Amino acid sequence: MKKAMRFCALLVLATALLTVSALADTGPKPQLTVKVKHPPEALYYLDLLAEGSWEHAGDSDDSGLDWSYSEEEIAALDNDLLDAMRAAVPEGWHACTAEGSNGAPMWGDLLGEDTGNGTRLHTFDYLGVPDTYRIILVTKSGESWVSGVLHRATLQSSATVDWAARTANAPSPAMAYALQFLCTLLPTLLIEGLLLFVFGYRSKRSWLVFLLVNLVTQGGFAVYLAVTVLNHGVSGWSLIFYIPIEFLITVVEILLYRKLLTEKSQGRAIAYAVTANICSAALGLWLIDPLWKLIVSIS
Repeated sequence: MKKAMRFCALLVLATALLTVSALADTGPKPQLTVKVKHPPEALYYLDLLAEGSWEHAGDSDDSGLDWSYSEEEIAALDNDLLDAMRAAVPEGWHACTAEGSNGAPMWGDLLGEDTGNGTRLHTFDYLGVPDTYRIILVTKSGESWVSGVLHRATLQSSATVDWAARTANAPSPAMAYALQFLCTLLPTLLIEGLLLFVFGYRSKRSWLVFLLVNLVTQGGFAVYLAVTVLNHGVSGWSLIFYIPIEFLITVVEILLYRKLLTEKSQGRAIAYAVTANICSAALGLWLIDPLWKLIVSIS
């Protein structure tokens, strides 16, 4: 059993090292994607508003435009539309891109990107993305609109503006947590269930033990990941917590399966626990980043 445990630890750590190159960035940053449905036909600019007056008002050398656009791109912007947007900012707020963010910088996309399906996407990212914000939209035809107060509940999320209805809303964080939980747990159940069959376990009791054990161990881990990943993102630092927890789960499942999976020998139950957890850990490390990005994009 000790040899099996050492082999399990070495293999999981080797898998982690192979994954570090994909995850070991400086870390994910706050991001908010604003989706505009039924966008105005006329040229328009959209920006985020943060609480508080802009600290550098009147200082032309300190502008959010300098962070988001090159000198050539700034020269190509519509100055009249920019002035109209700044004039439409309500008292006690400031436009994070058109004016500038207070404190940490932020990159913003006033123009947006056409998705080809009647929706435009405006992306705002980096440390200055506000947790509490409003959305301002000003058109070349003279219309201006400011949303109510919205909140960014997860590190990277989205908001939707329906220009036809003049409404804005942010998705419930509960949906994002539920999606992250299911996307973490279901692949684990699938691969470990397939291996249970491969190891020769066929009885209803064995499958019931498998489900109960995994709902406690992997289910608890999925809850942990759902909370931490959505609030802190995915980076190389994720491995610091991921690997020890997976190792602990392996030990717990070895002890449980050795006693409860009685359809085959104790040795086979231990071998199954080690193999299943190595495979599910490798799959989890491979999926954690793309699944997180997918969930962020739809929540």
